[in-house]
Amino acid sequence: QVQLVESGGGLVQAGGSLRLSCAASGRTFRTMGWFRQAPGKERDFVAYISWSDGSTSYADSVKGRFTTSRDNAKNTVYLQMNSLKPEDTAVYYCAGSIFAYSSKWQEYGYWGQGTQVTVSS
Repeated sequence: QVQLVESGGGLVQAGGSLRLSCAASGRTFRTMGWFRQAPGKERDFVAYISWSDGSTSYADSVKGRFTTSRDNAKNTVYLQMNSLKPEDTAVYYCAGSIFAYSSKWQEYGYWGQGTQVTVSS
């Protein structure tokens, strides 16, 4: 059974930080991605990391503020979010893909349950 279990969301003031975790079990993926969806908006790409070589990519809106990393021994990926802004408020999802270096949510077949991140002004 494939599972992606997220944790770490919450309420934070603008300028603050949060770290999301995503523990994967049941299979291996080539890429782990982070996406977010605000109410009434589409699901947006945030970041991805390659399991094999650690390559990362970020959406322009989070570049320089967010960092994704992995712990291969724990099968866990992280999203460190710094300098948070109210516009970062959304449900954040981690997802696993069999494709390499993908930023397209359609190429991710496995999804976590989502965790709410709320940034107050």
